[in-house]
Amino acid sequence: MKLEILQDEIVNCRLCPRLRDHCTNIAIVKRRAYRDWDYWGRPVPGFGDPQARVLILGLAPGAHGSNRTGRMFTGDRSGDILFRTLHKTGFASQPESHSRDDGLILHDIFITASARCAPPGNKPTPQEIRNCRPFLERELDLLPNVKVVVALGKIAFDTYLDLLKSRAAIGSRAGFVFGHDRQFVTGPGHPLLISSYHPSQQNTSTGKLTEKMLRDVFRRARRCVDRS
Repeated sequence: MKLEILQDEIVNCRLCPRLRDHCTNIAIVKRRAYRDWDYWGRPVPGFGDPQARVLILGLAPGAHGSNRTGRMFTGDRSGDILFRTLHKTGFASQPESHSRDDGLILHDIFITASARCAPPGNKPTPQEIRNCRPFLERELDLLPNVKVVVALGKIAFDTYLDLLKSRAAIGSRAGFVFGHDRQFVTGPGHPLLISSYHPSQQNTSTGKLTEKMLRDVFRRARRCVDRS
């Protein structure tokens, strides 16, 4: 119930006027391919298994993906590769997700983001990310079984490290160097951190990130939680 209350608060957040104006405008103008859609156009809450041992931390909703469908990573190319990967590694009930009502169920995993509104150019400002961080902190507190955090992309990686530093779980970020499929031990009682390239269309179309590379990340996450 507390997680549902938090999700409602996220949906109704108005802390970042620039982002709210941008999302509202996108929902009105729409993309031609989705002109028949009733765009979500609001901040997007996290979703998944409340008993999850793995937390995925992404960047922000896509303008015509999550901002359209109302569910993280749903309705865009990033989500296509992510959900195929989660299905193949046993974390998702189906390999595709196109709407928040399509029956997808996540097993042992919860998906959230550093920023909850679609930002212009996919680039939230540092202040906008800071505005959203209390939501992430509360999610972590309400997901007591999380043993592994998978940070998709450097912004998500940095966001989580800033959170750990603010909680005095780590004294310095010096030993945490972002890279693909790297594993880090954080403070006592805090989840392991695994960093990954983001499954953005830019990364997947150039071959910087392949589906096998992303599967390796979630296979690592599975091994870590099964050993804990």
